[in-house]
Amino acid sequence: MKWLEVSVETTNEAIEPVSNILHEYDADGVSIEDPLELSKERDSIYGEFYELNPDEYVTEGVMIRAYYPELKVTDKMLRNLTSDIQALQTFQIDIGKAKVTTSEIDEASWATAWKKYYKPLRITKYLTVVPNWEDYVVESDEEQLIWMDPGMAFGTGTHPTTKLTLQALENYVRKGDEVIDVGCGSGILSIGAALLGAKQVRAFDLDHVAIKSTNENVQLNELEDKIIAKQNDLLHNVSGSADLIVSNILAEIIVQFVADARNTLRVNGIFITSGIIKQKHELVRDTLLSNGFEIIEENEQDDWVAIVAKRIK
Repeated sequence: MKWLEVSVETTNEAIEPVSNILHEYDADGVSIEDPLELSKERDSIYGEFYELNPDEYVTEGVMIRAYYPELKVTDKMLRNLTSDIQALQTFQIDIGKAKVTTSEIDEASWATAWKKYYKPLRITKYLTVVPNWEDYVVESDEEQLIWMDPGMAFGTGTHPTTKLTLQALENYVRKGDEVIDVGCGSGILSIGAALLGAKQVRAFDLDHVAIKSTNENVQLNELEDKIIAKQNDLLHNVSGSADLIVSNILAEIIVQFVADARNTLRVNGIFITSGIIKQKHELVRDTLLSNGFEIIEENEQDDWVAIVAKRIK
């Protein structure tokens, strides 16, 4: 079978939404080449890293590559994909050049080569993300493993927004909590919450690919009894209440359902928001404060911010 590599030259801010768009067009794998990764210091306690080759990276911005069977990629599909990426500007997202290119690639090259970039990765004190093809043995009784198939929806633990969110979950999930994950993507946050003691997790995403991915990763982790994933638009028509809501999506989307999050949370419930580029930090913060939340923690990594808020009234 012949495959096409569809590459998008964009910005760090647009990594998540562009990756999600590529997955919505049923990509069989997505890789992110961010030159910022070349200059990061790596601490060995956070797992094994593949040695990156600077020659493979763009000098400015970020390159996101997706892989499709050749027959899936038509001129119409590329026009629609490009249009969807351009439409991100309506959310005031800097998409940079947003240049879309294609190249033919043989199956053997992409099907296995990209896996070298994914190794077991310690994200928090207790949580380690492990690709499902790796053999990995826990280093202590306290370590919890999140088994993931990185070839699915966005969210493998390597992006700063996912790391910040998992670290916040580790600090705020209490045993027996009822949790809602809004924009679940790959399901990594739902799985993390369940492993940290949540009694029940409801995972929602508008994208059917994300729900399929979440369900498959939930099965990998044998957590079907704790996590239920359903297609839904944010918190629209969601009944019941929760002790904690987590959402790692765009700042512009988060502010759209802050009021619904407040109404769904129990008093003193926790709302963890991430996926917030620094320039949009004040937008989310002000919206939370004006909707009956108290800001209890803010953490940054690279150009990203995660905010932990509490419903106080």
